[in-house]
Amino acid sequence: MNVIFKHITIIERIDQLIRLQATGSPEDFASKLGISKTKLYRIINIMRQLNCTSHYLI
Repeated sequence: MNVIFKHITIIERIDQLIRLQATGSPEDFASKLGISKTKLYRIINIMRQLNCTSHYLI
């Protein structure tokens, strides 16, 4: 169950940073989250598919 909470926390943080327009480069963004750039792209793809923060994502 801890893994689920960790993923939810990362998604919430991604959403927050996008809304604040404080992401920086993909490398910086992933570093702020403590995840790889590949994992960041995967999560953002899932968020797009769910129409989460779609107007903030490029």
